[in-house]
Amino acid sequence: MSSFSNPHYMYLFKLKNGKQKLAYGNTPEDALEILSARLTDEEMAEIIRDDYIKISQRKLQKYVHNLG
Repeated sequence: MSSFSNPHYMYLFKLKNGKQKLAYGNTPEDALEILSARLTDEEMAEIIRDDYIKISQRKLQKYVHNLG
């Protein structure tokens, strides 16, 4: 299946330390699942799963200073 038929979005999840973690996926849950493939359990525990915003790639520069 083509990735064009399954749109992916960018999500910024808040972290317990006040920073944000960038993830992408079809849904916020999908984005967290993708993140879990590359982060440790300790790093995943820092993510506040229900506190996120959906952003476009065009607006990423506005948030880059707060990525953690």
